[in-house]
Amino acid sequence: MPLSTDELAAIVARDIPAGSYVNLGIGQPTKVADHLPRDSGIVLHTENGMLNMGPAATGDQIDPELINAGKVPVTELPGASYFHHADSFAMMRGGHLDVCVLGAFQVSVTGDLANWHTGKPGDIPAVGGAMDLAIGAKQVFVMMTLFDKQGRSKLVSTCAYPLTGIGCVSRVYTDVAVIDVGPGGATVRETFGITADELRDRLAV
Repeated sequence: MPLSTDELAAIVARDIPAGSYVNLGIGQPTKVADHLPRDSGIVLHTENGMLNMGPAATGDQIDPELINAGKVPVTELPGASYFHHADSFAMMRGGHLDVCVLGAFQVSVTGDLANWHTGKPGDIPAVGGAMDLAIGAKQVFVMMTLFDKQGRSKLVSTCAYPLTGIGCVSRVYTDVAVIDVGPGGATVRETFGITADELRDRLAV
């Protein structure tokens, strides 16, 4: 069976190096915070101005003034700090983040990212800080379902949607496979509920 969002988030968390400074994008990537080991030394950054963010807040932990960039209530870990939005973006643009995990509409086999607009008339563009993260982070992971609601692959030869960044993605985590991408094309690292041959037939890239 394909992985659930939580199962996939645990796979992403497993692969983030200990001691990294990490930004988790809006949507599925925020789940990664709930699966990071407490002793990993990983420091989470959120673009609305916080370092050392903890997992999602529940019950009595919820503070409406303590949220991540996706407006999800979160917890703070010991040593957490807060700062101006401009300082947060300076961290992103200045190469201070080791890893960011973003969602995507499409990723090309060479690592191009399209995650802010589908190009459909009437859709509201939502680039946020994605461009800054895509170019500023040392490694960009994408977390998404591999196929859209029509069964079409989101991993493509060339992105049809407006690009967020060119050649910035190094690895794609999906519900059925983990795939490395880059100048040499796509390489499947592991699959879930599907064989490599079945995956190759469906991707057609």
